[in-house]
Amino acid sequence: MAAALTVLTSCNSNDDGGVQSIEIPGITFDGDIDCCSAEEALQVYKFLQTVRIVPELSTVVDGKYNVFAYTKPEGFHVGYNEVFFVATKRSSGNYIKDFSINGITPLMVMEKMNMKHSSPASATAESFNDGYLAVKRAWVSFIMGGDWFLSYGISVLGAAGSLSEASVAAEALPEGQQWVKSFKADDATYYISLVNPSAFQTGTNSIRAYVSKKSSTGLTAYLLADELFTIDIDPRMPDMGNHTSPDNTSLTRQEDGSYAGTINLTMTGLWRIHLTVRDSKGDVVAGGDDQKDGFSSLYWDVTI
Repeated sequence: MAAALTVLTSCNSNDDGGVQSIEIPGITFDGDIDCCSAEEALQVYKFLQTVRIVPELSTVVDGKYNVFAYTKPEGFHVGYNEVFFVATKRSSGNYIKDFSINGITPLMVMEKMNMKHSSPASATAESFNDGYLAVKRAWVSFIMGGDWFLSYGISVLGAAGSLSEASVAAEALPEGQQWVKSFKADDATYYISLVNPSAFQTGTNSIRAYVSKKSSTGLTAYLLADELFTIDIDPRMPDMGNHTSPDNTSLTRQEDGSYAGTINLTMTGLWRIHLTVRDSKGDVVAGGDDQKDGFSSLYWDVTI
């Protein structure tokens, strides 16, 4: 069932302004205070046109609520991936703002080697934009390609549910690309996941990453490390004489737990982003190790 939403269009020199009727398929607006207003629902609906649903990660809670999962159109791949969640009332189809996602756990089962291991992931899903309060965003960083099982817990308007070991596939990155790397420090293993490097362009870019710590058993999600680091970057072009670029800034931890800085990519091609990880005292704990080629053994490879 579709609902008609009347909105006021903007005025400019090419139109006379006025009203426009917009239909949101599958939604009935009935004044339910638990659900979005028509304006909020339209924002969510527009956002969902930019992502693709992941049926394997979608479920039903208490017979009353649908929980749908989405990701970017290209699907899951090795490294950082965003997962978006929405909850709806099955009776009306309208979006619900009061829901939570927690305990996100990726697990790979390597039967031939009789091994299991998890991967970096966010602890919860969070609202990420004032216009999308009914959309929660989480992330998972797959450390290798292949079949993974994903589990998570759900609460919708106080009703609890869960999804256990839903199977999804993470595709290998294009040859020569490396967007997640690990390092060891003080007998712990950490993973550095580069966020959305496919969005990099020539010139100055914001660069963001997450540093996750391997769990003690290796079977639960590797959550954000409590330890404070600084990540120095030295971008080089190995196919162009290893020239670097000016005006790069180190990645430092932000309020949301991510690490952010700036990187200047002066031309298209393959960039090897050499990493030096320092602890809170400024001491090098990984990378920056003066290999025989003069660069770090810890790096990301990104092609723009």
